[in-house]
Amino acid sequence: MRRTALVIGAVALTVCACSSPRTGGTPTPTGNGTSPSHSNSASAPPDVPKVESPIDLARFKQAPCSALTKPQVGELLGATPDGEAREGTAGPACTWVVPSTTRPLISVVFSNTQDSGTAKIYAAKGKSYQLVEPLKPVDGYPLTAYGITDERSVGRCSAALGTSETETIGIAAEQSEANVGKKDPCDVAREAAIRVLATIRGGN
Repeated sequence: MRRTALVIGAVALTVCACSSPRTGGTPTPTGNGTSPSHSNSASAPPDVPKVESPIDLARFKQAPCSALTKPQVGELLGATPDGEAREGTAGPACTWVVPSTTRPLISVVFSNTQDSGTAKIYAAKGKSYQLVEPLKPVDGYPLTAYGITDERSVGRCSAALGTSETETIGIAAEQSEANVGKKDPCDVAREAAIRVLATIRGGN
């Protein structure tokens, strides 16, 4: 349940910029009844990073589990589980989970709508989101950590990779229990983003 809820929280980013607060210790997806206002690139706040070279994601929306190869999954999780594809309300997604009680996972979500891309995250800063923090860009493409609360201390991070002014790829990482506190989970999310970007650029 915890893994599934984390994935749903990441998926929610692509629809309404909401994350996964907890109820009784278990993350539950919610937008708190509101959605941050969408904005176009002309009206976006000045701190919103721009995407200079948009990427066509159509092919990967058709097959979201092709966003990571088995070797890439092995590099991230230390094992090579098959990805589980799903078509949710937010868009096509794939999750890779190591079958154990220690919970390491990576999830990748492709939005099924075009909106304001990374700008929607910055619009929620200090409102829906306690955490909005730019991470080091991936080969020039902006990457932003986000969350209603900051869950890095418990080994979770959700990030959005901007692929155009209107689209992002949501990436969620959850560390194994043994690795919590040893490495920033947003570094894990960035490592996943590096591999996803390499794969989708190679497929265009």
